[in-house]
Amino acid sequence: MPVVDLRSDTVTKPSHGMRQAMADAEVGDNVYGEDPTVTALEEQVAAMIGTEAALFVPTGTMANQIALKAQTRPGDEIIIGKDSHCWRHESGALAALSGAQTQALPDHRFTAAEVKAAFKSADDPYMAPTRVVVVENTHNMGGGIVWDRAQLAEVIHTTHALGMLAHLDGARLWNAALAGNTTEKDLAAGFDSVSVCLSKGLGAPAGSLVCGTRDLIKRVHRLRKMHGGGMRQAGVLAAAGIYAIAHHLKRLPEDHANARALAEALVGAKNLAVDLSQVHTNIVMIDVLAGTAQAVIAVAREEGVFLGSATAHRIRAVTHLDVNRDGVMRAAKVIADIAATLA
Repeated sequence: MPVVDLRSDTVTKPSHGMRQAMADAEVGDNVYGEDPTVTALEEQVAAMIGTEAALFVPTGTMANQIALKAQTRPGDEIIIGKDSHCWRHESGALAALSGAQTQALPDHRFTAAEVKAAFKSADDPYMAPTRVVVVENTHNMGGGIVWDRAQLAEVIHTTHALGMLAHLDGARLWNAALAGNTTEKDLAAGFDSVSVCLSKGLGAPAGSLVCGTRDLIKRVHRLRKMHGGGMRQAGVLAAAGIYAIAHHLKRLPEDHANARALAEALVGAKNLAVDLSQVHTNIVMIDVLAGTAQAVIAVAREEGVFLGSATAHRIRAVTHLDVNRDGVMRAAKVIADIAATLA
């Protein structure tokens, strides 16, 4: 029986069409700025996000970190939401690479009032001045939740009114736009920097982009090189991204529907809890009420269902293009059957 891998949407394998596009890609030395396929991808994504320019980088972590480093100085503070990816899942890079500290607000999504209350002025020599506010949309550890657009606009307005900059961690911005029946450009409006990822729901094997003004991209270009992110004939990877945008972007609602089906199938299951109101896109958080998440994950793996964990008592399941409805429903049954045996 085939494996149903719900650990992440990063586990997808390039399709035949994507592999062909990669094989046929026109390439050059991108460190010299001579790879036409990379240039085409950067121009396409900048237009989609609504920024002057974009820079192709190997990973989402690099995209976030060099964008934030370009907009801070050592000793500065960054406001983040609860369990923000740039803090929780990027190996302490904000401290190690930028010398920045973070102030985490209580929830994954926050208000303009909370930003105002957390702000520290550079006029106080005893305080770390707050320079940047980071918004994550969708929010990974929040279960793929999407920001309310009015709340988002208020946060951006307050951030700028206080003299700070706004960074959007939009690794799954594609999902947020489709879930909200809007565009990536609309959701990115007002941000000073934006990161987007090609290797999650879009199914490319690697690659993210930093988007912003030409001046910002010039600065992050240097930081990409400084941090070892210069790639030579990177058009083979950029071609995968171009293919993914053309062929995989519009199918993301299928992943959202499959996530919803998984969540609905687990509602009422013994020893489990799922909050349907928090299932906005392709991530489902499943709380284990007896035993541990790892106990369920270990047994499920033996039955060909791969799952991730968010906490000791929370399973994280992520739908993607390599998992269909039958696979999702089989996973739901396996999870429910295992949980029912826990004491």
